[in-house]
Amino acid sequence: MIAASLPWALALTVLGGGFGLLIGSFLNVVVHRVPDGLSIVSPPSACPGCQTEIKAYDNVPVLSWLALRGKCRTCREPISKRYPLVEITTAVFFVVAAIRFLPGALLTEAPAQMVAHLLTLVAFLYLASISIALGLIDVDVHRLPDAIVLPAYAVGATLLGAASAVTGDWAALGRAAAGLAILGLFYFIVWFVYPAGMGFGDVKLAGALGLFLGWLGWGPLAVGAFSAFLLGGLISIALIALKRIGRKGGIPFGPWMLAGAWIGIFVGPAVWHGYLTLLGLV
Repeated sequence: MIAASLPWALALTVLGGGFGLLIGSFLNVVVHRVPDGLSIVSPPSACPGCQTEIKAYDNVPVLSWLALRGKCRTCREPISKRYPLVEITTAVFFVVAAIRFLPGALLTEAPAQMVAHLLTLVAFLYLASISIALGLIDVDVHRLPDAIVLPAYAVGATLLGAASAVTGDWAALGRAAAGLAILGLFYFIVWFVYPAGMGFGDVKLAGALGLFLGWLGWGPLAVGAFSAFLLGGLISIALIALKRIGRKGGIPFGPWMLAGAWIGIFVGPAVWHGYLTLLGLV
């Protein structure tokens, strides 16, 4: 499903990047407010230092931060670099996801196939958005808010279910259900056996990720699940070696679950095929 032509990829880069910057700006609000149970709609964004409301012309993603040289227009307090970095990261995710899920021949496809591709893209753009928000929140407060995690089940099932319905690909929907059950049950067992090493929020996130990964295929599901533990383990070893945490210390696992999932999404099919080929199974 990778885009076949350079003009198509450039168009997706412009559209996906621009939309991603806007969503990234909104995600900064989500990350800042949701952990404290605050509304993401009101009041309007304000400077954390002087509480001056941020005007629209000072709220343009990335560009406003650069124009203000990273400082509040009113009180000149520094504005965290995280804000433009989140916006840029979201834009990159949106571009890569668009190229991943929208083929170059999209406009010449049958209507049902075109709709399925668009529904799939929307589903994974949604996943990209909550991945960024959840990863940052887990790093900040070591918590994965239900307000973000639980709706992912409904959104994923609705969008991916609709994509399967318009093409008749019921096998994908079956894999999604299996992925939800497999990852959810596995993480539940880990949490039940060793609750000190994993929060129940990770269990709830695992089921949602299993739904998305399973819908794509067994390769993304397997590679995504394995990559999460590989990344988490390597980072833990590195932090222990650098004496940033003790041997009994812990790190938030949510970011590595999410990073592993996206490894599965982008390279899972190729890695899984290579693995099966190595075993002589294909």
